[in-house]
Amino acid sequence: MSVGVLIGSTMLYTRIPSITKHYMSELQTELTKVMTDMVPGKIDDVMPELPTSTGPAVELPKSPF
Repeated sequence: MSVGVLIGSTMLYTRIPSITKHYMSELQTELTKVMTDMVPGKIDDVMPELPTSTGPAVELPKSPF
């Protein structure tokens, strides 16, 4: 029984880095999806409306030369 516990513990210990990488990869993918969905909506909320018409031309200041 203790040999089984030892072998199981050793296998788990050697697999921890790959398990961690797998879950970190999944977490990164999910966060990327959430941010991609959230950012365009926040930008649209902050941006002002574009004008539908323009006014007259602005005169340039007179050159002192």
